[in-house]
Amino acid sequence: MALAFGLALAAVVAAVGHVSGAHVNPAVTLGMAVTKKFPWQYVPHYVVAQLVGAVLAAFATWMTFGGPARGEAKLAATYPAQGVGDLQAFIVELMITFILVFVVMAVATDERAPAAIAPLAVGFALAVGVFIAGPVTGGSVNPARSLGPMIVAGDLTSVWLYILGPIVGGVLGALLYDRTMAQTEGPG
Repeated sequence: MALAFGLALAAVVAAVGHVSGAHVNPAVTLGMAVTKKFPWQYVPHYVVAQLVGAVLAAFATWMTFGGPARGEAKLAATYPAQGVGDLQAFIVELMITFILVFVVMAVATDERAPAAIAPLAVGFALAVGVFIAGPVTGGSVNPARSLGPMIVAGDLTSVWLYILGPIVGGVLGALLYDRTMAQTEGPG
């Protein structure tokens, strides 16, 4: 599953990264805006589009797989695993989103990085994050990815951690890269 998520994101980044930046995650959009790598005026439009896309995807999942997909599987919404507290899940989501957005900043905003590597680097960063966090939190890394299925399934349990964790992690990852690595000179 983690590899499927990563490969899907790599395909999206390769296909539309040059058109829209391939922002499918509000945490990426906000992290880039905070570091002035994305205009604030477009943030509301992007975030609304990301949420609408997530809700439509949840409806498509429901239509494709029927009632049990909504009732039992909650349309693949993410929730903390049994025995995992909200604070622990929050920290895990924060950390994996931190890494994802740090990688996005490195390969998508730094002119020293070869553009061709961006889709693979971002896709693999997501795959690793989902692989690590999947058993603990479901590996959301994306507020829209969690919120869309939660809304359609009618279960907003622990929704706050899937919104705040990735946003805080994404903004911190973007800021760290922007304030440290983007300021350094490469070899040569």
